[in-house]
Amino acid sequence: MTIDRPSPTPYTDLPPSRYWRSAVAEKHPLDMDELFSPKFRIGPEERIAVAGSCFAQHVGRALRSNGFSVLDEEPAPNGLETEVAETFGYGIYSARYGNIYTARQLVQLLKDCASGTVRETDFWIRGNRYYDALRPSVEPEGLGSLEEAVAHRRQHLRKVKAMLGKTDVFIFTLGLTEAWQDIATGIVYPSCPGVIAGRFDPEKHAFKNFDVEEVMQDMIEARSLFKAINPAMRFLFTVSPVPLTATASGQNVLVATTYSKSVLRAVCGALYGKFEDVDYFPSYEIIVSPSTRGFFYEPNMRSVNRHGVDHVMRTFLTAQGVETAGRGKRAGGQGKKANGKAPARKDDVVCEEALLEAFS
Repeated sequence: MTIDRPSPTPYTDLPPSRYWRSAVAEKHPLDMDELFSPKFRIGPEERIAVAGSCFAQHVGRALRSNGFSVLDEEPAPNGLETEVAETFGYGIYSARYGNIYTARQLVQLLKDCASGTVRETDFWIRGNRYYDALRPSVEPEGLGSLEEAVAHRRQHLRKVKAMLGKTDVFIFTLGLTEAWQDIATGIVYPSCPGVIAGRFDPEKHAFKNFDVEEVMQDMIEARSLFKAINPAMRFLFTVSPVPLTATASGQNVLVATTYSKSVLRAVCGALYGKFEDVDYFPSYEIIVSPSTRGFFYEPNMRSVNRHGVDHVMRTFLTAQGVETAGRGKRAGGQGKKANGKAPARKDDVVCEEALLEAFS
C-alpha cells in the first residue's frame, strides 16, 4: 500500500528564517539572524549623509563611532563644547536641518535647496527673537532680526546642497505621518506652531495626517530631486520604532502610532521593491518584535534604551561586514575621536516632538 505524500508547494523546505516558529518564537531576540541582507554594501570610504526623525541621531553616532565616513557639512565652531553644540543643531546630522519627521519635510528641503528659495513667511517670532519655522530647534534662543534669520537659512540651504553633491549613500529614518501646515502655502513644519516659537492660529494652521499614497508620492519625488543633484546617490531607508508622543488625529495614541508606522513601513517596502538603489533596514522590526517583550524600551515604553540601539546597530554593522567583536556589547560606544579619547556616551536625542508631553 502506498501512501500519497502531499505535493510540494512554495512553502516546502524553506530556510528556518522563513517560518515564524523557528525564526521568532523559538529564538532569543538577540540571536535572530537573517533579519537584514543588504541590497548593497556600504564601505567605510563611502560618504554617508544621515537625516530623519529623532531615532536617526542614534544611527549617525553609531556609524561615526565605527569608522564610517559620515558627512558633516555644517560643523560646530572650534572650541564649542559638544553638549552646547548639539543644543544648536551641530553634529547631530550631516547638516543643521534638525529632525525631519515627514517625507513632505524632506521634499520641501530638497526643493528649497535646488531653487535657493527662502520665504519670509517661514519664520516665527517669540518675544523679539526670530526662529526658522522649518528647523526651530537649531537656534534655541532665536536670532535678533528677520534679515539675520533669512541669511542663516540661505547659508544652510547652500551647505545642504553641497553636502548632497558629495553624498554616496543617503540614510533616512521616516518617523511620522502627522504634521501641521500653513493653510495658505501648504508648507509643513517639524513642530506645531506655538510649541517652540510662533503662535498657533486655527485660521492659519491645519493638521495633516499623510496617507500611504501621499507619502509614497513624496518619497518618489524626493528620490528624483536627489538624483537631479547627484545621479549616483543610493538610499537606505528605515522606520523609527519610537511611538508618537501625542496625536492630534482624534484617535487613541496607540491607534494613531500603529497607523503612522504602518503607512511608513508600507512605503519603505514599496520603494525597496521598485528601485534598485533603495535598500531597507528593519530597525523598526528589531525593536517592536513581540519576542522582545518591550525590553528594548525605557520604562516610558517610548524611548529606545541603549541596549536596543546597540542591538540595532550591531545587526546593521554585522550585515555590512563590520567586525564588532572586541568593541564591547555596545556597538556605538567604543569609537575614538581624532585626539585618541573615547567620546562620551550620550543616549539622549534632540526631539521637538517630545515637548508635546508638556501640554498633557
